[in-house]
Amino acid sequence: MDGNVIVSDVSRFEEDVLKSSMPVSVYFYSDDCLPCINFSPIYERAAQSLKGEMKFVKVFRSHNRQLAERYSVKSSPTVLFFKDGTEVCTRLSGYITHPDFKSSIEKILGRACGVKNRTVARCDVLIIGAGPAGLTSAIYTARSRLYTIVIDSSLPGGQVASTFHIANYPGTNGVVRGIDLMENMKKQALDFGAQIDDMQRIIEVSMESDEKHVKTDQADYHAKSIIIAAGAQPRKLPADGEADYRGRGVHYCATCDGAMYMDADILVVGGGTSALEEALFLTRYAKTVTIINRSDSFKAARSYIDEAMKNPQISIIYNTIVKKIIGDGFVQGAELENQKTGEVTEIKTEGIFVYIGNEPNSAAFRGLINLSSDGYIITDCNMATNIKGVFAAGDIRDKEVRQITTAVGDGTIAGIMAEKYVNGR
Repeated sequence: MDGNVIVSDVSRFEEDVLKSSMPVSVYFYSDDCLPCINFSPIYERAAQSLKGEMKFVKVFRSHNRQLAERYSVKSSPTVLFFKDGTEVCTRLSGYITHPDFKSSIEKILGRACGVKNRTVARCDVLIIGAGPAGLTSAIYTARSRLYTIVIDSSLPGGQVASTFHIANYPGTNGVVRGIDLMENMKKQALDFGAQIDDMQRIIEVSMESDEKHVKTDQADYHAKSIIIAAGAQPRKLPADGEADYRGRGVHYCATCDGAMYMDADILVVGGGTSALEEALFLTRYAKTVTIINRSDSFKAARSYIDEAMKNPQISIIYNTIVKKIIGDGFVQGAELENQKTGEVTEIKTEGIFVYIGNEPNSAAFRGLINLSSDGYIITDCNMATNIKGVFAAGDIRDKEVRQITTAVGDGTIAGIMAEKYVNGR
């Protein structure tokens, strides 16, 4: 027993899960999995808050391969839900966010998990998002002795925290784990006096008046200035069957799931830097990697293109999209469509890794703030939006280049400009 979480295995699974009188959440994890490190605190907090309403079970996947194979669990983390001995609802896998996990739990319990005792917080600067941009902003505003609160729908770190290694961040010793880099940023923000409230799902936003108001499912925040640094999330593959096979052969994180495809034939979908980076990474495990590129060229640095072209394990199919995913409980192939000729063909594959860009987490601000046609927040060079006292930084901002370094730069500017706004300078 790990707090309120039951640690189970193949010998106890029937008793712990299938015969349970309560709904059960089953979390398959690994000890070398960065997304697992990020998700475990979310899982443990849910187990604590919902004690007596739902059972929470953890299974160490590598020590229970037969059990994992029985339920077609091929990656870590993967969360399954059971009710009356049967798997129900949509399973979650890869980089699991708190909102997605909470939404699944609410569906199973058949109610919204409301909070009776809401808190009210007033601050100088409210920062929405605890990734590189948000935490950098917090470092600057808190260091300027402004009362700073950072809220995030999940845990601090953003997508960076699930990155296996980062080799192009200045000042690091060659390579650094994403989770370590983000822990350093978080510690700096806290040391300067910032407050970080994680797992806060935004319900309502009001930014028109001098005092801004953000309502989450747990608290009401009032601030003189707001910095929006909510980031972006991977765009889902627009193919028939994507939702059915997500976690059953369709993946969005090579470092999370690549090791499960030793000597396998897999697809990588995408034509940018991320697609090439992950395709090269996956050659450590897979026998062959076929890149499906909807264009006739790549939008990536020449060095990545050259390296992919020279790798004998990598082949490329141009001007093509994945139209349909084929399988029987798990991915077995894909239906491809040539964008120039319209020809439809089938290809056998054991896994599909998707890197077709990101979507900004800007839904809460639609209709309140100027957005681009793609949903990114429009700012000037000072990170200012069309609303006074409201700034945006990082991947959620409309710009050409999205890297950790550019997010940090945005966060620096936004933090400085927010301080000037609050102090009337």
